[in-house]
Amino acid sequence: MWHLLEPLHAVLYYAPEAFEEAAALGYGIEERWPSYFAWRAAPLGADGADAARVTETFYSFSPATVGAHVPAVWSVAAPGAVLAARVRAVDRAWRTLLGDAAEAPDTAEAAALLTRVARAADTAGRPLAAANAALPVPDAPHLALWHAATVLREHRGDGHLAALADAGLDPVESLVSFAAIGAAPPEVFAGRGWSAEEWEQGAERLRKRGLVAADGTATDAGRALRAEVERRTDEAAAAPWHALDAAERERLVELLGPLWVAAIGSGLLPSETTLGIGKV
Repeated sequence: MWHLLEPLHAVLYYAPEAFEEAAALGYGIEERWPSYFAWRAAPLGADGADAARVTETFYSFSPATVGAHVPAVWSVAAPGAVLAARVRAVDRAWRTLLGDAAEAPDTAEAAALLTRVARAADTAGRPLAAANAALPVPDAPHLALWHAATVLREHRGDGHLAALADAGLDPVESLVSFAAIGAAPPEVFAGRGWSAEEWEQGAERLRKRGLVAADGTATDAGRALRAEVERRTDEAAAAPWHALDAAERERLVELLGPLWVAAIGSGLLPSETTLGIGKV
């Protein structure tokens, strides 16, 4: 389900309609980070989305990178205005991708099923999931679907950070170890803002633990640890899906398939990302 839902959510960070909405708010769009931090952190609210909180909840970004954008993004537009623009951005982007299918019966059925799952998610101790779950569910099927997908991806993400911490992987180590298993080349992670020195220091700590070899690739122990992180992440994300029975889950997979194809086939999403979807 994560593989199906993540591209649906991530369109927000790449669609031209989203950059247009961000520019209308006053954000620079020469790079995607100003709008990314605004879009993703806005549910936390201005009081909850200071640099320390965003560094903690986004985890893999260097504190310097977060500090370059937060809290400055809220001097451009308040979180409430960002959230309203976020809905407009998703609406426009998905209507472009789906056309009439945005409000088709199959989309409405998928939204209803996924909303049941999102409402079943326990968001205690999961700040980004809780913040998104507290927002009103939009009426339009494609927007309700995106809202539920966002709650569930942040629910999984919050749990993933806990699994990384339990594994003793700090923010930069989490990226170094992920690159080491071939999730993406190290340069793909450059946007997270870690310096070459910080990256190397993280790699050295992992080498001392026997998790990364001299050539930067993961050892057997390193691969096993990352597999354990993913297992724990999946287990922590599983509970909400029991809101549906097996037949309903299969039906949801069937309904999400064409939407996933639309997202992947749009060309909006990069071929190599920091998400590692499809990687072992």
